[in-house]
Amino acid sequence: MSVSMKIVEKPERPLAMNPKKFALWLFMISIVMMFAALTSAYIVRKGDGNWRMFELPVLFWYSTAVVILSSVGMQIGVMAARKDQMAKLKWGLLSTFILGVLFLSGQFYSWKELIVGNVYFTGGNPSESFIYVLTGVHWLHLVSGLIFLGIVLFDVLKLKVHSRNMNRIEMCATYWHFLGGLWVYLFAFLLYNHQ
Repeated sequence: MSVSMKIVEKPERPLAMNPKKFALWLFMISIVMMFAALTSAYIVRKGDGNWRMFELPVLFWYSTAVVILSSVGMQIGVMAARKDQMAKLKWGLLSTFILGVLFLSGQFYSWKELIVGNVYFTGGNPSESFIYVLTGVHWLHLVSGLIFLGIVLFDVLKLKVHSRNMNRIEMCATYWHFLGGLWVYLFAFLLYNHQ
């Protein structure tokens, strides 16, 4: 009597991602596509001529520094959450929130600086409109990031964020770093293409 043996391979574990994180990544991809379309339209329209040159607001430089610092604060908060260092976590997220509000204020004052320089949203030249659209759409996304950050900060105060419950803060950090990177890209794009 012969005994036959079957070798059964253990099935590979499929790649899995939290559905909320997956939805966040899809949302961020859609934002990238939107800004890719806007910056492409900027380049195409600039190439057609009739393009007014004006100075970019000096506050854009400060806004860039603020958004980079806010990402540092967010990362400090995430690392503190992994170690259950609640005071450091609160400090990191609170500093990120304050710097985010400072960034939004800086953008608002940048628009006022543009107006003082006679650059208007409906000023008759597309170069003027583009600067408001690019920075304004990013501004709106940053407002959504601050709302998300406020929700996470509230959860931190209720002790719902800690080393065993990192999903929400990791999502918030991903989105926040994405928005910071998006601003750095936009600012570099405007500097390069605004000569």
